Amino acid sequence: MRFLIVGLGSMGKRRVRCLKALGYKTNDIAGFDVREGRRKEAEEKYGIRSYSNIGTALDSEKPSALIISVPPDFHHLYMEIAIEKGIHFFVEASVVDTNMDIIKEKLRNTDIVAAPSSTLLFHPAIQRISDILKSKVLGKVSNIIFHSGQYLPDWHTYEKVSDYYVSNHATGGAREIVPFELTWLTHLFGFPKRVCGNVRKTIDIKGAEEIDDTYNFLLDYKDFMATMTIDVVSRYATRRLLINGDKKQLQWDWNQNQIQVYDPKMNEWKSMPYEMKPAEGDYNPNIGENMYIDELEAFIQAIEEKTLFINSMENDHKVLKLLYAIEESDKCSTYIEFQG
Repeated sequence: MRFLIVGLGSMGKRRVRCLKALGYKTNDIAGFDVREGRRKEAEEKYGIRSYSNIGTALDSEKPSALIISVPPDFHHLYMEIAIEKGIHFFVEASVVDTNMDIIKEKLRNTDIVAAPSSTLLFHPAIQRISDILKSKVLGKVSNIIFHSGQYLPDWHTYEKVSDYYVSNHATGGAREIVPFELTWLTHLFGFPKRVCGNVRKTIDIKGAEEIDDTYNFLLDYKDFMATMTIDVVSRYATRRLLINGDKKQLQWDWNQNQIQVYDPKMNEWKSMPYEMKPAEGDYNPNIGENMYIDELEAFIQAIEEKTLFINSMENDHKVLKLLYAIEESDKCSTYIEFQG
């Protein structure tokens, strides 16, 4: 297979590393980016060919698949190009749904594998939590508490917040992370019946003057509830989950590399450790490369073996609609019924 990486920023370079980790050679991979500095860096660091014009890149490389790693508000442009050319594509996490209905309709009668990113579904802890929930050992779930927090200036220490898409209101850092988290949370728990949300700018971050930095929301499933806070103001990167069942309680803190389940009959916690492979360079140590590698491998398997990728464009759009319902709830100060 031959791959064209569309966008050679942080995520594009990561996807080059993923493909190399999967055994693909330099000749199998090419890149496209309008920025000369990004192209030069990718060429020097990874030895790949790069192009400044997407048409030239497609004509020269004739890729089997596109890996779309441009800012979210440009995703639709390259998804439509891939569909027009009949090329399979993987696309990074989205936060805007521009032309999504058109894209879904165009895909309907094709054999194109369209794979929206769902990185955290490949995290070993979340895979294990999914198995625990399916086993019903926790009993009936009553409530869920989740917090995902990061500090926005820590994302790209090599450039100003104002220099890339996380500083834009539509693609802001906290707003982007909401569907990133909801993709795996809705995979485990399904979609709620109604939502109630608060969206705020709470502190001053240089370069992020136009974005909301904190999302706090309640997902009402009728027979259980989930309370969630997602922010880009946490000075220490945090991802914590608590699930209360009527038989057992589960807690997970990604900084501990283990899941814990409390059994009241035994009055003890059972620890379930898991392994995260090393992170690249300056990334948080909990952001191991393995889940990104496994995600691309699943995309490739979907192409080669004609299997379904774990996420779909339809589901990805539904997650975005949930984000918009949370924001609408904040605007009108009331619960929003969610139809999806």
